[in-house]
Amino acid sequence: MPSFPFDAVLFDCDGVLVDSELITNRVLSQMLGELGWPISVAETMRVFMGKAVRDEASLIEANTGVAISEAWLTQFRERRNAALERELVAINGAAAAVKALHTALDGRIAVASGADRHKVEMQLQKTGMLDYFEGRVFSGHEMPHTKPHPDVYLAAARSLGVDPKRCAVVEDTVTGATAGLAAGATVFGYAPSNVGHSTPDALREVGVALVFEDMEQLPALLAQWRLVNA
Repeated sequence: MPSFPFDAVLFDCDGVLVDSELITNRVLSQMLGELGWPISVAETMRVFMGKAVRDEASLIEANTGVAISEAWLTQFRERRNAALERELVAINGAAAAVKALHTALDGRIAVASGADRHKVEMQLQKTGMLDYFEGRVFSGHEMPHTKPHPDVYLAAARSLGVDPKRCAVVEDTVTGATAGLAAGATVFGYAPSNVGHSTPDALREVGVALVFEDMEQLPALLAQWRLVNA
C-alpha cells in the first residue's frame, strides 16, 4: 500500500462496519407501535438514524403520551440484540478494509460509535472484526455528549495518541459526520445505494471530504488522499 497520509482511522460501527440499521429500526418500529405510535420502519430510519434512542425520549413521549423508562430502554436493547444475534452480517468489504488499515497503520484504528458498548462489541464479535479493535472501542453512551457532538471521536484520537486533524473518520450518517467534522478530522462518507444510510447529497452538504459506496475500496481511497493544513 502507498505511504499513508493519515495517522489513524476512526470508524463508526452501525451502517459502516455492520449492516444493522434495518434490523434495529424494525424492532424500534414494533415497540413504538406497541406504545401507540404507528410508525413505519422507513420512518424510524429517517427520524432515528445515527441517534441514540434514549436521546429522543421527548420525541417518543410527544407521539405516544408515554415517558419512556429505563425498563423500556432495557427491553428495547434486549429485543434489538436478540434480532441482531440472529440476523446481523458485516457490510460488504468492511472486514477486508479493516484488516488492511490495521496493517497499514500498525493497529491505529478505532471504533467510535453512538451506540452502547455491549451492542458495538457484540456486533464486531459476531462479524469477526473485534480482534482488530481490542481496547479501542468507544461508545457515545460513555461520553459527556454523544454524536453529533465530537466527544467520542476526540476520545478515540486521544487514546491512540493522534491529533484529530491527522485522523480519517468513516461515517454513513449526517449525525455522525457532523461529530467527526466537529472533532477536526477528515470525514469520508459511506453512501451505498441500499437503505439505512444518509444520502450522498446530505453527506456532502454537511462537509464530508469524499463520498464513496464500496467499503472494500476505502484503504486505497485513504492512501491516495492529500491532507491539507494538518
